[in-house]
Amino acid sequence: MKPAGSPIWMGDAASALREAALILAEVSDSPRLDAELLMAHALQMERSELLLKLPELKALAEFSTLIERRQQSEPIAHIIGKKEFWGLDFQVTPDVLIPRPDSELLIEEAVRIFASAHPYRIVDLGTGSGALLLATLHEFPEAKGLGMDASAAALQIAHNNADALGLADRAKFLLLDWTLRDWTGSLGSGFDLILANPPYVATRARLSADVANFEPHQALFAGEQGLDDYRIIIPALEKLLSPTGTALLEIGFDQANPVSEIAIKSGYHVELKQDLGSNDRLLVLRR
Repeated sequence: MKPAGSPIWMGDAASALREAALILAEVSDSPRLDAELLMAHALQMERSELLLKLPELKALAEFSTLIERRQQSEPIAHIIGKKEFWGLDFQVTPDVLIPRPDSELLIEEAVRIFASAHPYRIVDLGTGSGALLLATLHEFPEAKGLGMDASAAALQIAHNNADALGLADRAKFLLLDWTLRDWTGSLGSGFDLILANPPYVATRARLSADVANFEPHQALFAGEQGLDDYRIIIPALEKLLSPTGTALLEIGFDQANPVSEIAIKSGYHVELKQDLGSNDRLLVLRR
């Protein structure tokens, strides 16, 4: 890469973007988009504004530093400190899993299921950044929600996001793992909707460098088959789910059968949903 003071980084933004995209093609499947997001961040503007004003913009030396970080496979979301999910911006740090587009399927399904009778009480198990819970509360303005996580650092991010999105008055967060061993029921039970995107990666699975080296392993790995957390979560649902409630569980693309078996043995009716790539992605559980 050219040093920060070289003409390409201090010249026009369009030329800098072209060269940056060529450089990032070695580490990214979306090098041009990455370059645009980093350029917009360096110039303290939205990407849409960057593209509109691109012919008149100049690159900043800071852009070179951001590109170098991305060359080391650091996720874009960590570099710019946020990730869009369901049309909302969420603060992210290495303490939380970066929200994925595939997880929006949980929100889509919740909107479909509760189109005529909205949920009033929602709980998100392993809330992380709070993306699932807060996006759902955004869709259902009469609902209140509870986000649980075993990480105090993650809960701080979730709090920050609730504040930033104006949802702090409807979202509570609780430091608790999903065994629910310390669940006192003080916040009630009978939730209409349960959301969960638990760790489901097998411990020996090979991940891309941006995931393996930068995202929290406790939010990724779940034993030899990636099923350990489902074996804990599904039996614990009875403490939370209302008799007519629905639980939405994200799964790995090859886990529909084993996770369904766990759920059926626990007395649940199971419905499978696929994502936009036609991969098995979501289990809908009802009593």
